[in-house]
Amino acid sequence: MVVDILHLIDRLEEIAAEARRLPVGSGVMIPRQRLLDLVDRMRVAVPREVYEAREVVEDREEVLRSAREEAELLLAQTKAELEERIRDTAVVKAAEERARDLVAHAQERAEQLARSAEEQARARLDEAQSTSRAQMREADVYALQTLRRLERELDGFLTTVRRGIDALEQRSTERPG
Repeated sequence: MVVDILHLIDRLEEIAAEARRLPVGSGVMIPRQRLLDLVDRMRVAVPREVYEAREVVEDREEVLRSAREEAELLLAQTKAELEERIRDTAVVKAAEERARDLVAHAQERAEQLARSAEEQARARLDEAQSTSRAQMREADVYALQTLRRLERELDGFLTTVRRGIDALEQRSTERPG
């Protein structure tokens, strides 16, 4: 993705180099639509990690839903087991304790799954953001270098033009009119 962004920055430099110079000052005229198209393409070239981070957050909801379903299933199984044990009065106390254990285990498991999903989502999002920031820094450095090089070239052109103007003015004042 960094290559795509860098390529698009190269295109931006080409557009600036090919742009018509304004007759006054050091400005140039760039076709608005070409520039807007290039900006749109730069947006499309945003690293996929940013989009993946969004998917991770959405996947987190699915993991949480799955954990809730598993907990509900465990609770339903616990309830069925409890009802079966209640029928046998000799083991009522054991059934109640087992039911409490199963409920606690189910709740603990659901909480573990939720925490794990949240940690995974946070880690992936942090990683994607870090990668994206690093790539943007690289792109910024490259763009700054390119713009500085372009500025030096334009200053050179401007100096050459000024010298030409000065020479022509000098010649016209030296000739008797």
